[in-house]
Amino acid sequence: MRYTKCNNLMEFREVARRRLPAPVFHYIDGGADDEVSLARNTAAFADYELMPSQLHDVSRIELQSTLFGEAVDWPVMISPTGASRLFHAAGEPGVARAADKFGMFYSLSTLGTTTIEDTAAASNGPKLYQLYVFKDRGLTEEWIERCRAAGYKALALTVDVAVGGNRERDLVHGFAAPPRSRIRQALAFFRHPGWVYRAVVRNDLEMVNITSSAAAAEALQAGIRSYIYDQLERSLTWKDVEWLAAKWNGPLAVKGVQSVEDCRLAADAGATAVFLSNHGGRQLDTAPAPVDCIRDVADALRDRLEIICDGGIRRGSHVVKALALGANACSIGRGYLYALAAGGQPGVERALGILRAELERTLALIGCSKIGNLDRRYIRQRPARA
Repeated sequence: MRYTKCNNLMEFREVARRRLPAPVFHYIDGGADDEVSLARNTAAFADYELMPSQLHDVSRIELQSTLFGEAVDWPVMISPTGASRLFHAAGEPGVARAADKFGMFYSLSTLGTTTIEDTAAASNGPKLYQLYVFKDRGLTEEWIERCRAAGYKALALTVDVAVGGNRERDLVHGFAAPPRSRIRQALAFFRHPGWVYRAVVRNDLEMVNITSSAAAAEALQAGIRSYIYDQLERSLTWKDVEWLAAKWNGPLAVKGVQSVEDCRLAADAGATAVFLSNHGGRQLDTAPAPVDCIRDVADALRDRLEIICDGGIRRGSHVVKALALGANACSIGRGYLYALAAGGQPGVERALGILRAELERTLALIGCSKIGNLDRRYIRQRPARA
């Protein structure tokens, strides 16, 4: 199947599986430990039923919303994911251009393979930069100033990586940075010579926002992977969020929280938004699915925070359910990465078009003509079976 034949986001997954070296595909596809959270992120949406209301005028469906103080064409955004050129040469600029065509936020990861400035120049759409507070505060401050100069609208601080998750698929399939040289893994890569050329000859996989930093240049002599792991700040506290909020003085999200208490602390520390997220099931296994966290957080804090459901979105109906429960927006990670691997920027555009069409169709079928009118009238938790 070619990406042009895909009818839903999960069909892009199969195309991506065939187009990528096995270790790289499983790096996208895998989660931590037994992958319970990975599976639940999507499966949990089935625990909620949509309640249609009939005989309403749905001849026109309005999806427009706001996010981080910016007007958006629909309340879905691109989640920050590292090393997009690992999956396709179009990389971050291609995805940013696709997001711009669909009037949505694009998020650039600290571990991206395109610079802050080049990503900003790739499209006119609104952008968020995801960062970590490293031990070297000078590096974090450098990123903040570069984002300010490049016109980024918001920052997101990822807080759920005090240590790396136990991603056993990476161990089984031999994914590392750079890739391991064992014979089985080497064969998997060399069945994809174009990928190897980009990775080894063109050096497309360099995490350029780190390697281009004057603050990090000397320390990087030991290798970027070792540098990143060493720099992850295990002593991070809410005081550091306060510091970041004051330093940035703009829309700030905390990414990787799930409890009401942590979301309240985020608001108290100066955050304006939260990503309800378990890092795509790649960090703490058996952490709850983000959709299951929305109701309580919205009830307690929706007047103080924008709430973004980050994880498991594969259908437009999932977006409707998340918004009906109280989220302001949803973000997609794997959903667009499969499409990027399958077809580059055109693949991402096709995937986003499918998701948006599903969202419009679902709204029409439940009798809601305006995205801002979604509430819990349109949803119920599926009754437990005896």
